Amino acid sequence: MTSDPDEALRWDGDDPDPSSTPPSGPEPKEPSPAPEFAASPEAPAGPTAAAAAVRDADEEPAGIGNVALVFYGIVGGAYLLFAVGWAVGGLRLRPRASLLVADWMYLPWMWLAVLAPVLWFAAAWVLTRGRATWIRIVALIAGVVLLVPWPFVMFGTVGA
Repeated sequence: MTSDPDEALRWDGDDPDPSSTPPSGPEPKEPSPAPEFAASPEAPAGPTAAAAAVRDADEEPAGIGNVALVFYGIVGGAYLLFAVGWAVGGLRLRPRASLLVADWMYLPWMWLAVLAPVLWFAAAWVLTRGRATWIRIVALIAGVVLLVPWPFVMFGTVGA
């Protein structure tokens, strides 16, 4: 065991390797690309346009930001809880609904209500692909507002 007080602040490999020598002179810089000017519609597409298209194809698309990723996780969890809320609330409401409608009429619609949050999340995700992030967020928030499991909110798990 060593008695170095700064040992906890370092990782193995932090210290430079003593056998390696620093490179002599400054590191060579990559040449910066020449600025491209927008070609007029009359001008033919030349090699610069082809090079720009190849360069754009090589670039990776921008990923989802951290805030958006956390938001999607929270909203996805809310949709999952809504599906559970519709199942619990619908099953608790079934005896009361049997006074008005038969089970063969009630159960398919109850299970469609259980699947509604999952279907809304999937539809919002697929239909807003390639669009701005705020459009997807608005679609998901609209689903959270519209798909509140009212049987669970009104009766809960105890029933009234």
